[in-house]
Amino acid sequence: MLETKIYHQSGVKRNTGVSLDASWFDQHQVNTSAAERRAASLTARRSVKKEYQAAFLVKALQCMDLTTLAGDDTQGRVQRLCAKARRPLRDDIVKGLGLSSTPHVGAVCVYPTMVAHAVKALKGSSIPVASVATGFPAGLTPLSMRLAEIKYAVEQGAQEIDIVIFRSQVLRGEWAALYDEISAMRQACGPAHMKAILATGDLKTLRNVYKASMVVMQAGADFIKTSTGKEDVNATLPVSLTMLRAARDYGERTGFEIGFKPAGGLKTAKDAMNWLILMKEEMGRRWLEPDLFRIGASSLLADIERQLEYHLTGRYAALSHHSVA
Repeated sequence: MLETKIYHQSGVKRNTGVSLDASWFDQHQVNTSAAERRAASLTARRSVKKEYQAAFLVKALQCMDLTTLAGDDTQGRVQRLCAKARRPLRDDIVKGLGLSSTPHVGAVCVYPTMVAHAVKALKGSSIPVASVATGFPAGLTPLSMRLAEIKYAVEQGAQEIDIVIFRSQVLRGEWAALYDEISAMRQACGPAHMKAILATGDLKTLRNVYKASMVVMQAGADFIKTSTGKEDVNATLPVSLTMLRAARDYGERTGFEIGFKPAGGLKTAKDAMNWLILMKEEMGRRWLEPDLFRIGASSLLADIERQLEYHLTGRYAALSHHSVA
């Protein structure tokens, strides 16, 4: 189908996709109660403290897609966000943690019209620019317009494209139509790698979440992502567990490593810890790196920085002391 390339200086080969095969998912069942129990056990049984917690939070920071997707975004706001992406922690915190260099976030995510500003602001760094596209967040514009938006964002310099699926195709079981659209989007992305947003809060059941995950991976998605952040229900641990099990099943069949991104509702350092534990237990240590794991966040960074300062000083600073941008 599509060419295989290495992306983001990692050893991860791009997912070329496979032909649509409904036998991989059509009869798959998801035990919702069991998924909820498993998700609840992660937060009940695991406790990470002191320097281990600090290390986990630095890792969460490095896997973060620092995001601004507001109607009043400006060039200045994007520039400030990119400056924060380069140096997300104050120098005294970096020194206190004993880090050899200042960590940076995994990517900066903006609207297509803001991509060029972000690319310019991040020049000289290794931080990629991600852009939402395809009629984000609803995805209800005609396919030709969605594809044109992807191509525009890539031409502006986006290295990652966060696309949204047409949810009604999932709700009506129109798997061939969904596959064909995602395949066309993957082709439009060209060298940029594609994150497919399922908007899981709109899909109603975990079984639908599993099926949609498998179809977009078969169509060539490099990452699967929970939410736009605009739905009534965004990332949850049971949904994330279901998507990770789908990614693991796909990987066992094809050999491709598929990335995962929870987004929407992750606002505290504790939230970040919960998802890191989920990734570690379900997928293994390899999935704690930014080429396979991202956290979609706009306000999470301030609380992580605040918790790291508490680790060093024993005192909580006001949130306003840690600016997002």
